[in-house]
Amino acid sequence: MDLGAERADIEPATERERALVEENARLRRICGALIERVESAGMADGAPYGAFEHAVLLAEQVRERTDSLHRTLEALEEARAEAEAANRSKTRFLAAVSHDLLQPLNAARLFASALEDQALPEAAARQVGHIGRSLKDVEALLGTLVDISRLDAGVLTPDIATFPVAELLDVIAEEFRQLAGARGLDFRYVPSEAVVSSDLALLARVVRNFLTNAVRYTEHGRLLLGCRRRRDGLEILVGDTGPGIDEAQQQAIFLEFRRAVSEPAEGDRGLGLGLAIVDRIAAMLDHPLHLASRPGRGALFSIRVPYGRREEAPTAEVPPGLHDLSGARVWVLDDDPAILEGMAALLEGWGCRVRCAATPAGLEAAGRRERADLLLVDYQLAPGDPDGLSVADRLRRRHPGLGVVVISAHQDGELTQRARERGYDCLLKPVKPLRLRLLIAHRLEAGGD
Repeated sequence: MDLGAERADIEPATERERALVEENARLRRICGALIERVESAGMADGAPYGAFEHAVLLAEQVRERTDSLHRTLEALEEARAEAEAANRSKTRFLAAVSHDLLQPLNAARLFASALEDQALPEAAARQVGHIGRSLKDVEALLGTLVDISRLDAGVLTPDIATFPVAELLDVIAEEFRQLAGARGLDFRYVPSEAVVSSDLALLARVVRNFLTNAVRYTEHGRLLLGCRRRRDGLEILVGDTGPGIDEAQQQAIFLEFRRAVSEPAEGDRGLGLGLAIVDRIAAMLDHPLHLASRPGRGALFSIRVPYGRREEAPTAEVPPGLHDLSGARVWVLDDDPAILEGMAALLEGWGCRVRCAATPAGLEAAGRRERADLLLVDYQLAPGDPDGLSVADRLRRRHPGLGVVVISAHQDGELTQRARERGYDCLLKPVKPLRLRLLIAHRLEAGGD
């Protein structure tokens, strides 16, 4: 029995029921017409059902291929993660072993510098010069590899402080004036009294890399190191009269293993990483870089550094030139006997009175009987011994006027900040003799404060 027909024989009781019955009948007629149309079309050529089946098949294929793509992407992501983990492991390893790598190099540089300061026969002096230059090449190559590894491993943290820019540039200018003179190049340095806010050690790395490239690629002419005041910061400039860089190559030279010239000069052992390191450090410090150059007209590299607020008692500038250190009493603490011997030879050649010790206990025992003007202490001492900062703190309490220079193989912003809070200076290994001599002179003039 048709339920609809049975209900149609029942007289609706109200107007509302009558309207519902009529609406139901209308919808049934529409539904019947649609079904009849679909069925008649399917009987003719099957187009609607065929299209539906085709759509279902396509949807299934899309789902299968999407699942396959997801599995492939997951495999690629796992492979990428494994490669990145291996790369981080490699870079962290190189960054971690830098102390052990730099220790023997540091000792060799100290011995070579001590020999260079002595009056030697001409042939011996020439050989010592060759040794010194070779060690500087090794230092530059190893330092570059360690720097790029530390940057890639993310173990470098900036130590932002306020300092007179002359404290940085005076030392670098003295260093590169000698290098430029050895190549027959004129070197001009324009000092600045500006105060900046940056990481001194990292900023020094940038300026040194600029100047190293300038010396490397300039065969004749002159070099310039100076500053230009801008509204938003101090622009530190390094210019040269070298071959220049084509505009199309000016972005590429900041990439790894790219050289400013296609055919480096004989004896050039650079790795093409100097400007890549500069780019990474500038990005870390948020200091804009700029390059202006034309082929045959030289190049001008610059980095813009924020201004700092001058303190009420400004830090004394590092005085230019070499200074007489005769009679200066210096203590040296390092657990490496070769470094102690090399440091003693270097300092005694400058006229210093040197006391060396391999353990904190040995130096503290000597400190009960005598006094010193300056302490040079390695941060990472022998296992079981306190670190260099702790030893310096104890000696400083007993000798309040003692100047302290902490020497470390690690560019660690936290360590530098802790040392600065105590009024100590920091030097990185391998120690540059000129930088050490100027720092000792500055410390002696400051009276150890």
